[in-house]
Amino acid sequence: MSDQPALAPEAAATYAEWFATLADPTRVRLLHAVSTSRSGALRVGDLASELKISQSTASHHVRRLAEVGFLNVDRVGTSSVVSVNPACCTGLPHAADVVMGTLAEPPCCPEDLPDDITTRTMADGDLSVVRAIYADGLATRNTTFETEVPPAGELATRWLPEHRWVAEREGQVVGWAAVGAVSSRACYGGVGEISVYVAPSAQGHGVGKSLLHRLVNEADARGLWTLQAAIFPQNRASIALHHSAGFQTLAVRSRIARLDGVWRDTVLLERRRAGD
Repeated sequence: MSDQPALAPEAAATYAEWFATLADPTRVRLLHAVSTSRSGALRVGDLASELKISQSTASHHVRRLAEVGFLNVDRVGTSSVVSVNPACCTGLPHAADVVMGTLAEPPCCPEDLPDDITTRTMADGDLSVVRAIYADGLATRNTTFETEVPPAGELATRWLPEHRWVAEREGQVVGWAAVGAVSSRACYGGVGEISVYVAPSAQGHGVGKSLLHRLVNEADARGLWTLQAAIFPQNRASIALHHSAGFQTLAVRSRIARLDGVWRDTVLLERRRAGD
């Protein structure tokens, strides 16, 4: 007998519809073309040309993918512009993980750490650089709902003292990670919400991977039993990084809050310490 609960009929029906929709190779190619386009959106006519199919065929497949939520379709003038629904970027991989049972044994932490990145405890003297890196992330409008960088003094008290880290490359601080308490109630003392930020100039070099490796292992060793993260669906790299550290997608929280007056979704991820 499996230790996991049986898959609910409703979830199985939803996942079956998703997989059935992708049983057509043209739809798979079309979804890939949209999701990997530089602009993040393509006109139906451009999709037809790229895939060498008729526009009516492209429209048919776009409509089917939109019906199950993989794609968004917007009218711009006389054209239909197609973009990926960000929620499917987490929902579909999560569904595959659930069906295949791979969520039963989530990975411990990222592997293949770069040799030129070191991590250490964040000191108060690092806070000016930490704030600058935070500001760079904030400016993208895809990392946080905050619109202003908090003062250094506020940041120093926001995180748990034993759970804040910086990454260095060639002697320079190029990223940081920290855990904040989710509640002041004692029963939630082992639950924390994490943040990971990497300087734009250092992205793509394994800095986030090194930071998350340090944060996760230290959290396990120092008594935290649950870590959670809320990530914008558009931030696919961050979601993938968290999955590599054993975080599971729990939900996509639709229109959870406004940023610059626009309702935004977040993906809620959670990691449970092994054995708890």
